[in-house]
Amino acid sequence: MTATPPPVTVSPPNPSGGRTVHADGKTLGLAHSIADLVDLLSTVGLELGPDEAATTHLIHWQGGGPAVWAESPP
Repeated sequence: MTATPPPVTVSPPNPSGGRTVHADGKTLGLAHSIADLVDLLSTVGLELGPDEAATTHLIHWQGGGPAVWAESPP
């Protein structure tokens, strides 16, 4: 039987451009790029490449998708 991956949420960008990453209700850290996100996900056993992380249904993106890593200027 295969374990179900934890639900992952990536918050909207903060003023520094980082996005807080949560998995299974726990904060994993702050990602500033898709590469950072991949590294954080590996800590909970979710092994994805950058392209997979950008397109998987396992990640709920808030405040913009995987291409958004900095707040838009006012």
